[in-house]
Amino acid sequence: MIKRTLYFGNPAYLNTNNEQLVIEMHDSGETKQVPIEDIGLLILDHQQITVTQALIAKLLANNTALITCDNTHHPTGLLLTLDGHTLQSQKHQAQLEATVPLKKQLWQQTVSAKINNQAAMLAFLREENKSLYNLAASVKSGDPDNAEAQAAAYYWKKVFPDFLAFRRERYGPPPNNLLNYGYAILRALVARSLVASGLMPTLGIHHRNQYNAYCLADDIMEPYRPYVDYTVYQIVRNNGSSLEMSPSMKKALLEVPAMDVVLEGKKSPLMNAVQRTTASLAKCFEGSTRKILYPEFDL
Repeated sequence: MIKRTLYFGNPAYLNTNNEQLVIEMHDSGETKQVPIEDIGLLILDHQQITVTQALIAKLLANNTALITCDNTHHPTGLLLTLDGHTLQSQKHQAQLEATVPLKKQLWQQTVSAKINNQAAMLAFLREENKSLYNLAASVKSGDPDNAEAQAAAYYWKKVFPDFLAFRRERYGPPPNNLLNYGYAILRALVARSLVASGLMPTLGIHHRNQYNAYCLADDIMEPYRPYVDYTVYQIVRNNGSSLEMSPSMKKALLEVPAMDVVLEGKKSPLMNAVQRTTASLAKCFEGSTRKILYPEFDL
């Protein structure tokens, strides 16, 4: 069963009773209940939302990722459980003992999968993509030639209409804001799945920034980014250059975890596919397999 993504953008009081999330809306006085076991992501996007400690404890026990947003309505914090797997200590040890050659091979697979999915995204847009497929096939262990950056330079020139004169910059003009929001949701989802697989999201196979608490999440989310790109493309297609974040745009991005993706020839919700990806990564660290399961972009 796919877990639900819940978003709160208005003043509310959130508490718990009988394993339920109890939602009391300040504006309408309406009260609703949602089973905590059904929630995968919970997003708090208003300065007047109150959450009880009892609810936080139950959400984390359920491995719900709790995301907080700042006063610009962008995700700024992520809270995850500390105890996500019964064999967590064993899996942590395997992760810590992973050799440099293994991590380089895993990064090679990750970069190749990302570029292949970018190429498939361009195929959907009917843009030339042969160079990306060739680049994906040529990625070496550890990606010493930085094929990922070469692919990005080509890819971002093709994704959005020319009138946007788009450049991918974190703090750049729209639709960078939409990409950032979608990637933040994706990052939280991947971090949640890593914890559920008994892994530490801090210790990456490639990313190593000492100030980054989610290096492994940033690694593993790479092949999933084109699904966010596709969603943002559709938003641009429907809104033209009017791309300041609106409730309808936010709603579309919050639906990314429920998108159908193809993994090993079968369709499943993206959230479920991410869990299979992180579980396969744990097996790679343990030595029972050498391949990470990543989706193939096919819409």
